[in-house]
Amino acid sequence: LIVWCPFDKEESNFVKQLSKWAFVDVVFSHIDNGQDFFNYEPKEWDIIVSNPPFTNKRKYFERALNFNKPFALIMTNAWLNDSAPKQLFKDKELQLLMFTYRMLFIQNGEIDTRITFSSSYFCWNFLPKQIIIKDLISPNEFKKEFLEIKK
Repeated sequence: LIVWCPFDKEESNFVKQLSKWAFVDVVFSHIDNGQDFFNYEPKEWDIIVSNPPFTNKRKYFERALNFNKPFALIMTNAWLNDSAPKQLFKDKELQLLMFTYRMLFIQNGEIDTRITFSSSYFCWNFLPKQIIIKDLISPNEFKKEFLEIKK
């Protein structure tokens, strides 16, 4: 299985975590390396897993859907209030991987405390059913574990 992480660099947590699985090969690309998602595509890949920028959401999902390959992209849950996902997924089955707690994001080796909204993986042709809700450890537990790892 070849997973493309199109918004990631080698040090990305997506790349690091997915690379641990024996059955997964990871290819990554990033606009900083001249690999713009809108005009770059690796030669071989099977699925996309990543965290796209939250600006121009519609364009990222249009491009992902146009590949006609499975994907799981993190997006704010508030986007469900927008008309774009309704239009984009009208004839395609939107799948959501949601969580019991809000995701925490790590920026430059630190927990980004500015994130005040809930996010999910917005998927297409990726999950075994349309909505899956998974437990996450609480933010306080995560922060405690994160600080232990950093020591």
